[in-house]
Amino acid sequence: MKKQRAFLKWAGGKFGLVEDIQRNLPEADQLVEPFVGAGSIFLNTDYQHYLLADINPDLINLYNLIKTEPDRYIAEARRWFVPENNRKEAYLDVRQTFNGTNDIFYRSLAFLYMNRFGFNGLCRYNKKGGFNVPFGSYKKPYFPEKELWFFAEKAQQAEFVCTTYENTFAQAADNSVVYCDPPYAPLSTTANFTSYSGNGFTLDDQAKLADVAERTSIERGIPVLISNHDTLLTRRLYHGAHLDVVKVKRTISRNGGGRNKVDELLALFDISAVKKSQK
Repeated sequence: MKKQRAFLKWAGGKFGLVEDIQRNLPEADQLVEPFVGAGSIFLNTDYQHYLLADINPDLINLYNLIKTEPDRYIAEARRWFVPENNRKEAYLDVRQTFNGTNDIFYRSLAFLYMNRFGFNGLCRYNKKGGFNVPFGSYKKPYFPEKELWFFAEKAQQAEFVCTTYENTFAQAADNSVVYCDPPYAPLSTTANFTSYSGNGFTLDDQAKLADVAERTSIERGIPVLISNHDTLLTRRLYHGAHLDVVKVKRTISRNGGGRNKVDELLALFDISAVKKSQK
């Protein structure tokens, strides 16, 4: 089966690791994703139901619009992908309007436009909540119509919620499996983590997520799979999990210098598998 691409560009997206993650995800009725991002795992798995969360309200509002009004949304979005909008001045006008309005439909259209016309498909906000990604200067940005329709159809099996990962874990049904794709941990404990992540997800959050994952597996019997960089830190955080090193390597820019290739670690907390092996 051909892999399905997300309609959004996404830093740290898991399209290249779909097969490895599929192989490590246990069977269940529902897949829960507390960090859904662009949704590559959602789009390339076959569960009956999905609970998909993110703390970015623009992302979740967009997903819910595509789920409930795909015809209207896709028709309007198509109109933005024209040559006259592929100019820095036009892009900055949209970004300014986006930052000054609370209109969900406009913000959802602008979000897709800025994702495709902005620099590297980044999603970044300043401390005041303003979107601040610069213009991308691409020859002809791609309008992901096929990807949008596929997402709209599959979204009928999903519930999209804007909430924290703790709340998402709490909402997981007993017949679920949880997949977590948190912001990457630093490549070394000496890295300036605040500037590296740029999203407020600290080392304490990394440790807390690992703790919540382990407790969810032990106390509720819900398996939890987490992906992250393979480092000494993450191996310590996930010491209670089954660890799988993925040999498909990511290229990570670090300290503005050369580019280092980093292995991905897939950590599965699954007390039910442990109990089966002990019988």
